[in-house]
Amino acid sequence: MPSIPEHLVAQPTLTTERLTLTQLGPEHLDATIAALDDEDAMRLTGTRTAFTREQVLAHLAGLPGASDRADFAVLDASGAYLGEVVLNDLEEDDLAMNYRIALAAPALRGRGFGTEAGRAVVAWAFDVVGLHRISLDVFAFNPGAQRSYEKIGFRVEGRARDTLRWDGTWTDSVLMGMLATDPR
Repeated sequence: MPSIPEHLVAQPTLTTERLTLTQLGPEHLDATIAALDDEDAMRLTGTRTAFTREQVLAHLAGLPGASDRADFAVLDASGAYLGEVVLNDLEEDDLAMNYRIALAAPALRGRGFGTEAGRAVVAWAFDVVGLHRISLDVFAFNPGAQRSYEKIGFRVEGRARDTLRWDGTWTDSVLMGMLATDPR
């Protein structure tokens, strides 16, 4: 049976009713750059760094074939880039990874794309890769994302106080996790 890193290296294309999730890579450079210009997405993810085109290209070029993460580009039926779903921070001994998602524009949020993509990635991670646990944290000012994660099957496990200071205001992180044995 292949190991977790072998499964991650051989990251497949996943399909859902409305979406195709494919390996994120250099071919998604322009769409990724455009998504990084979304100030609301940067706030929702707590991202303060301004990335250069060269930095983004170097990051994307290193993703295909990675043995410690899986980065999926989320595409609609026409092939348009909607965002990314990522499993990273592999803890191989614990069969655990971190989950994150970023949709590329405000108009895409609240339409179920994140939940649909997340369900597909979580199913692959548990059923094929063999993970036992997937965890995430979401800022308290993002209840829409928390609802989406709960629909996928993540459960609130706790709260970390004052983890992000954005525009002079502190916010907490809601800690969430999901086990392979949890209902989906």
